[in-house]
Amino acid sequence: MSKGAVAALVKGVAHDLASRRVTVNNIQPGAIGTDMIPDHGAAAGGTILKRTGTPEEVAGLISYLARDEAAFVTGTGITMDGSYVL
Repeated sequence: MSKGAVAALVKGVAHDLASRRVTVNNIQPGAIGTDMIPDHGAAAGGTILKRTGTPEEVAGLISYLARDEAAFVTGTGITMDGSYVL
């Protein structure tokens, strides 16, 4: 599924579930330091922060989106990539 298709799906499902007060979002993580990315240095070099993200940072965003304070955030994609540049 393409990024555009995922974005359209998220918007559509968010629209369908809004009356139930259910929010729907798409988190788009970049290089996250896990066992799947053993060479953290190479992945980190392409970000302006010069590091990979952490699983805890992704979990923090998920935790925020699940809280009542984020009830107005819906139907969107959030890129979490340390401002990766090619």
